[in-house]
Amino acid sequence: MRTLLLALCLLALPLTAAERVISLAPSLSEIMLDLDAADLLVGVLDGDERPAALAHLPTVGRYGQLEFERLLQLAPDLILIAPGSVPPAQQAHLQRFGIELLIVEPQRLEQLGEAFVRIGERVGRAEQGKRLADEFRAELDALRQRYQRELPLAVFYQVWHQPLYTIGGEQLIGDALQVCGARNLFADLPQPAPQVSVEAVLARDPDVILGGSNAELSAWQAWPQLHAVRLGQVWAVPDKGLERPSRQMLGAIERLCELMAEAR
Repeated sequence: MRTLLLALCLLALPLTAAERVISLAPSLSEIMLDLDAADLLVGVLDGDERPAALAHLPTVGRYGQLEFERLLQLAPDLILIAPGSVPPAQQAHLQRFGIELLIVEPQRLEQLGEAFVRIGERVGRAEQGKRLADEFRAELDALRQRYQRELPLAVFYQVWHQPLYTIGGEQLIGDALQVCGARNLFADLPQPAPQVSVEAVLARDPDVILGGSNAELSAWQAWPQLHAVRLGQVWAVPDKGLERPSRQMLGAIERLCELMAEAR
């Protein structure tokens, strides 16, 4: 299992907290809000709809289209990166500018708590980061106790339908399923988002199928022999916040758990 990845591109760690921060992922922008550190943000990468509190901030591009000139004009002393939000070639380009990069890649919910602490320490919000991590872990434990099952539900989590993609092991969403008394049907696959066949899903016969929308899931009705189809347990994911690792993920997990509690 990989640990939280941190990349510091200065020759030595700075002695003072960052004062001008650019966030290159919506989830990291949300964490800055969670830490009461939004006042330190000077720019963000556009992606999902922005929280109202960040609507005024200048953009430095979109996924895969980083605007380097605009970024440099904002004179950041810290850039927060989620690996999926910036291609490797652009990350390498950023490193040449001599700006500190903090790359945050939580692959377990426990590591998300660590991310709150690490970012909090770097932006002068160490106390808030520790408190946020403690609260996050306590609420997760409460959800686990409330929704645990003696026999976990087998869940196929459909990322996309044409072609068919799911989540593999070492994924936050897989952890969220475990909190809700379920297990990822393809947790044994090492890829983050492996492509699978309909035949593989049929062979593993999930109790529940989850996907982005009912339209994307409609094709499963052609396979009535599946347990999930037979019991009417082919459902749209109740909250897309599952895909953004920040504190709001707790609410998304709770809504997922409430849905899983209806499954047989």
